[in-house]
Amino acid sequence: MCEGVILSESVHRDVSNLLLDLIENRPIHMKNFDKTVFSLALLLYTGLASAQIPNAGFEDWTNLGAYNNPVGWQTLNDYTAEISQFTCTKGTPGNPGGSFIKLTSKGFKSFVFTGIAVAGQLDVITTTPYAGYPFTDRPEKLTGNWQHMIFGSSQGYIDVFLTRWDATLNARVPVASKHEQLSGMAMSWENFEIPLNYTDDGNPDSCMIVMSASGDNPTHNDYLWIDNLAFQGSVGIQNIAGSYVTIEGYPNPANHQVSFRLNAKNNEQVRCVISNQVGAIVRNERMRIVNDIVSLKVEELNAGIYIVQFYYSDKKELARIVVE
Repeated sequence: MCEGVILSESVHRDVSNLLLDLIENRPIHMKNFDKTVFSLALLLYTGLASAQIPNAGFEDWTNLGAYNNPVGWQTLNDYTAEISQFTCTKGTPGNPGGSFIKLTSKGFKSFVFTGIAVAGQLDVITTTPYAGYPFTDRPEKLTGNWQHMIFGSSQGYIDVFLTRWDATLNARVPVASKHEQLSGMAMSWENFEIPLNYTDDGNPDSCMIVMSASGDNPTHNDYLWIDNLAFQGSVGIQNIAGSYVTIEGYPNPANHQVSFRLNAKNNEQVRCVISNQVGAIVRNERMRIVNDIVSLKVEELNAGIYIVQFYYSDKKELARIVVE
């Protein structure tokens, strides 16, 4: 899947679905796919498994006739092609190289489609990232070059999520993450560095990178141009909070409040980190133990599965909760 190769919409969809099955270690039913689809997906998976960042210089693009998609990244182009609106385009020349990625939020009638690209899997209907690509390193930071500008008040961002599958919790546990909100504007190429915040001693098995030209309220023509991505440095095992212990919350599932009994001293301060299944941290706060109990209000969280991490003294306790 490289520049100059034209794939039908059905083949492109089948390759994406099979690639996700490979990444998530799901059972594969070969009768559902022809040999071409399987070969393309396996080629992409092998490349992703050996690469720190897929197509990090944005030199490789899939030609789909009326538009191009960056290899290894998902965008809204396949969804918005029906109305001839493309929020991701190929820019030239690169910095360095021959090309870069241009993300532009596009207005259509009364709606604005966000310029977004995901190294991983993207739900194009909700514009929600939901899975990453194989990755096992512990880098210190993400670096690259950018240009960006907004025409409203909703700044774009870059998110990085490193996660690992925890068989005990039957859920993904965040290893490191960072939400980098853009500020001001960059009218020419500028270097950037995004340091990652680690919350787990384990090695990740998945990485997701999200780049968005706008925030929650996009404006027509907001843009973010990116090139020359790279992970730099290495973060070793730091015994961030010692070995973790799994605990139970109650009630679980919950829709208003969930409580946990911790092995902490009364009135001891603990740090509570709640993350969703993508690995995004949705809450990070300090609390105090009252009669061995910590209670969390969850009514403002969207329905779904969350990992709750408690840090105190040299201990780390994890719980899996379901919010209804």
